[in-house]
Amino acid sequence: MPRRLIFVTVAAAAALAAHAAMQHSDSLPAINLQNLIGPKPQPITGVASVIDGDTIEVHGQRIRFNGIDAPESRQYCDDAKGFEYPCGRRSAEALDTFLAESRPVQCTFVKWDRYHRFVGECRRADGASVAGWMVEHGQALDWPRYSHGAYATQQAEAEAAKVGLWVGKFQAPWDWRASHADGAAPSSQPLGVVSRKLIAQSGSYSCEPRRYCSQISSCDEAQWYLHNCSWGRKLDRDGDGVACETLC
Repeated sequence: MPRRLIFVTVAAAAALAAHAAMQHSDSLPAINLQNLIGPKPQPITGVASVIDGDTIEVHGQRIRFNGIDAPESRQYCDDAKGFEYPCGRRSAEALDTFLAESRPVQCTFVKWDRYHRFVGECRRADGASVAGWMVEHGQALDWPRYSHGAYATQQAEAEAAKVGLWVGKFQAPWDWRASHADGAAPSSQPLGVVSRKLIAQSGSYSCEPRRYCSQISSCDEAQWYLHNCSWGRKLDRDGDGVACETLC
């Protein structure tokens, strides 16, 4: 067969393969060439700023925890009583508290993701697995697509104990993103004291100043404080998910 004909045949086959791949791109995993040809980064150690429940920033580098998925920053879930609460922000706050108890954090590189985040395995200074703790306490889910079930045991324990997300009803983060396309990109601002105050204000309710049950006029208002304010849990003395029960 003439060389020119061979070249044309190969080119045509390549074009057909590319066309087929484009048609079925949703079923193909994203490929980051840097994972194939780039150098492997050294572990990163430092004090972390929390972006959301599965992403931190250390020394200016975004780091995504490998193998788990936490609720998105704008995601809401239902508690045991069926009230909505900002589970994404609650997850981020739980992570922030956990990391603050034993600094610094060290993250070992696994791969780059499509947002050019360093995907890694992270541990606190005391050796505790960050991803493992988040799943064990119901603040994130094992993501079998990437973890291959590495955190399945912790998740089963969290579900049985009905802690974190498992206390009520929720949509898996990957499903939530699929149904909220505009919220699929990762958050851009670290969780900090100022941003917490800003996001915890809505309508006529505000987290400042702190309020007591005697100063609250409705069950809805009490539940809003419970789920949005750092001091809100103090309104729920018996820990059953209902604040100021005399109002509810």
